[in-house]
Amino acid sequence: MKRNIPWILLALATAVQAATPAPAPITLQPDETQAEAAAVSARLLSRYHYEAVPLDDRMSEKIFDRYLKSLDPERVFFLQADIDQFSVARTLLDDAIAGQQLDMPFTIYTRYVERVQERLGLARKLLEKGFDFELDEQYRYVRTDLPWAATQAEIDDIWRKRVKNDWLRLKLADKDEKEIRATLDRRYETALARSLRAKSSDVFQVFMNAYAASIEPHTSYLGPRASEDFAISMKLSLVGIGAVLQERDDYVTIRELVAGGPASRSERLAVGDRIAGVAQGENAPFVDVVGWRVDDVVGMIRGEKGTTVVLDILPADAGPDAEHKQVVMVRDTITLEKQAASKTILDVGNTDARKRVGVITLPTFYQDVGARRNGDDNYRSASRDVARLLSELKAESVDAVLLDLRNNGGGSLDEAIALTGLFIHTGPVVQQRNAQGQIRVESDMIPGQAWDGPLGVLINRASASASEIFAAAVQDYGRGLIIGEQSFGKGTVQTLLDLDEMAASRTPTYGELKMTVAQFFRVSGGTTQLKGVTPDIALPSLADKENFGESSYDNALPWTQVQPATFTPEGQFEELLPALTLRHAARVTSDIGYRNLEEDVAELNTLRKRNEISLNEVERRRERSMQEARLKARELARAAAAGDSGEAAPAAIAALRDDGLIAGERSLRAELDAEKSGKNRRDVLLDEASAILGDMVELLQSETGLASRNPPASGARVN
Repeated sequence: MKRNIPWILLALATAVQAATPAPAPITLQPDETQAEAAAVSARLLSRYHYEAVPLDDRMSEKIFDRYLKSLDPERVFFLQADIDQFSVARTLLDDAIAGQQLDMPFTIYTRYVERVQERLGLARKLLEKGFDFELDEQYRYVRTDLPWAATQAEIDDIWRKRVKNDWLRLKLADKDEKEIRATLDRRYETALARSLRAKSSDVFQVFMNAYAASIEPHTSYLGPRASEDFAISMKLSLVGIGAVLQERDDYVTIRELVAGGPASRSERLAVGDRIAGVAQGENAPFVDVVGWRVDDVVGMIRGEKGTTVVLDILPADAGPDAEHKQVVMVRDTITLEKQAASKTILDVGNTDARKRVGVITLPTFYQDVGARRNGDDNYRSASRDVARLLSELKAESVDAVLLDLRNNGGGSLDEAIALTGLFIHTGPVVQQRNAQGQIRVESDMIPGQAWDGPLGVLINRASASASEIFAAAVQDYGRGLIIGEQSFGKGTVQTLLDLDEMAASRTPTYGELKMTVAQFFRVSGGTTQLKGVTPDIALPSLADKENFGESSYDNALPWTQVQPATFTPEGQFEELLPALTLRHAARVTSDIGYRNLEEDVAELNTLRKRNEISLNEVERRRERSMQEARLKARELARAAAAGDSGEAAPAAIAALRDDGLIAGERSLRAELDAEKSGKNRRDVLLDEASAILGDMVELLQSETGLASRNPPASGARVN
């Protein structure tokens, strides 16, 4: 809609009167580079996107709705009067982007922060009175599909119930009234402080992603800082001091020290130390960073390799007036090994027929594109690391290999192709169709296999994109078994467009556009889009399929297919599946951990159908008692099966009990201990997937006919 934008009227319009006064609102304004980046992005998206859509009034309406949903998804901040007032912008956002006038989304964001201040101010006031927990009333905690509150009284009541539920959770965790008030007041104060630390770059990022996602779910805008973080995740390295940081109260706190990094080598830093200041050199002045956002502190600590950074540290557990210490470090390259491929070996099966299954866990399909482009023969990549691990597993005489791709959201398409090539001779891996309908077949051209033995791939609902390409190719070639859940269903290809490069900017200013440019198809012709990869043997799913996965998006591309590529299957497992399924079913009936997981899944699915909870204390205690009785019976059954006394049952139940706290409110030590306990907990699905592979090895060894149709490949692969 091309007409003058009456945005000054909206900006100056009288706001709906709040029940409680709020602090002075923040004032954020778009800068010139953001306006330019938006306009350039619009031109690229409307011309070169796989589903190119013009930026017009219809798109403006979609952006408007998605932007409001991004800010207030549960509809607990804005009033209907706010939405009515904003409605003047519904068909004007296209003009705002094209005309490089972004005051509209920033004015909406300013109102959003005002409402956050008002709601949290009310929440803190409610703590002064306390609550009556004998009343029979319900708290509606899922409000996504409800209308915006029509009146101030309605929004106030929503927040009264919200705070009451927060209070009741802490009361049920045996906190006294004084402790409850202090905990919640600090929680709301922290949330308020965070809302006031928003920057114009945050607003721009949210708005641009509302635009990008209105076209298609996997198109997005990356600001300069997000672009840097994405590059780090792909190359698994950065230049810094090797410390994982976290916001706790007013300080950015050291949560973990990376082994071998400057922070660890200094021997002067410890987990829990708080950063009070940062200086860019031994003689440089300190910048006070108390109260800063963690990403801003990280930005100051990262830098060029070989340069010096100095931290002003308040030691862990020391009082606020304790003596500080200054720690001088030289920045170095930090390798993120925790995000790299890793291996372990599991022994499965009966004692007289044990099988060794080598498990390779791959969190993402990474590749150091810069190093590869610069001709570095030792550049880091997922396929190279997996090839090395396969060589080690062969030397350790494993009987089968299981690729664990659970929660692997994808990454480099090249790496998905290269990884597939480790397990097939040669041949097509994936087909791509661009916006013009042209199809290109991507193939593995390197003869030989790094592993030619029995293979399994473990996936879940969060296995997406490159993970699905790999799993689909393994399945189509008959090269291995796919075990787990139906995968995410992302069948699209994105490319990164560097806006700084286009603008000839020497410093990171404009960011990057991650744009969908193609759709990928299996070599058998179908796409994984929407439907994902269906496992050969299904395991219990904890995922909420209605709200997670490609099918949960309102504008996902449809499923479709193309002609199959020419390829030669390398194995057949159809005849094995009935026997494997029977063995799997028999085994899990006697596996207490597996049965408990199935119970958890059933209960979780029941809870997902609820959208409200009782605020009556007696009712909530009854629900908790039933839950704890179930956990106690489960723990005693586990103890009986393991042959121990069951004395640990009370402690195990207590560890699972809701303590009423949220992330960051527990002590750092408690958080780290909980993480360690989670990592040490038995992985029931991994155990069962490995046992299925052990069965497959045994069946292949015992059935000559089956083995002949799944012959071990000869030859080696050079990597």
